[in-house]
Amino acid sequence: MTANDDGAPAVRQLRLVIEAEDYEAAVAFFRDALGLPEQAAFSGEGDARVVILDAGRATLEIANPAQKRLIDEVEVGRQVAPKFRVAFEVGDTRSVNDRLLEAGAASVAPPTITPWQSLNARLDAPGDVQITLFEELNTLEERSTLDGFGTERGRSDAAGS
Repeated sequence: MTANDDGAPAVRQLRLVIEAEDYEAAVAFFRDALGLPEQAAFSGEGDARVVILDAGRATLEIANPAQKRLIDEVEVGRQVAPKFRVAFEVGDTRSVNDRLLEAGAASVAPPTITPWQSLNARLDAPGDVQITLFEELNTLEERSTLDGFGTERGRSDAAGS
């Protein structure tokens, strides 16, 4: 991990910014229905408004086109994802999926067990955002024993051997 001179990580937060035509519906969906706690909100001239919701730990998942196609095939059964999709790890995919459908999301695909042992559901959410809910069914240690798991650095080291 890259760090600053003081030893702190060079990047401290990943923030995804969504422009939502129906701001109130998007806030109600993500804050109230999904349960992301409000960290801060700001308003400015001309009715400018923004809310920052805490989504816990952030990761950046980079997939090549073949993996994107594979994920769509596994989760949905066809190619549907835009170039950007937001995934939320939850404790109970089925109940959160039901709650978000009641809050206005549209189902793209119901909860499905993936080959990497997570229970995933795909939804179209307010703000024109496609989301995946995922619940890990095994620990990272258990998943790491499955075929295809590892790290990119580990793959590079193995290829160079």
